[in-house]
Amino acid sequence: MTYEKSDAALARLTPEQRFVTQESGTERPFTGEYNSNFEAGLYVDIVSGEPLFASADKFESGCGWPSFSKPVVPAHVAELTDETHGMVRTEVRSTHGDSHLGHVFPDGPKESGGLRYCINSASLRFIAKADMEAEGYGDYLNQVEDAR
Repeated sequence: MTYEKSDAALARLTPEQRFVTQESGTERPFTGEYNSNFEAGLYVDIVSGEPLFASADKFESGCGWPSFSKPVVPAHVAELTDETHGMVRTEVRSTHGDSHLGHVFPDGPKESGGLRYCINSASLRFIAKADMEAEGYGDYLNQVEDAR
């Protein structure tokens, strides 16, 4: 499967999805569609479709955004220094879609590597486990489980 940013994909974005992914925005905490979603499945970039995070690595951090302990394919998540808003953080972007996803922090579950990928729901599309094969993501079925 090929993952890329296209004009057609950008045209399908809602204003909030465009703000988050293309303008490095942030959705308000506790408002995102996937913050409380713990169904088994795969989270992909809303723009490119590249696989980003698996439900098995999702956890409740209480921060107000979906949190994951690691990317499903590390090469699909680029880490950049972000010095905006008077602080130094590590921004995460999708590699192929160049979508702003959120930030990664070193305060995640120690038993899972200690990282917390704090991700905007607006940058993601969730594919339920039952639909993964039909949508071309069958290779990732072994990485998704119900997080609860």
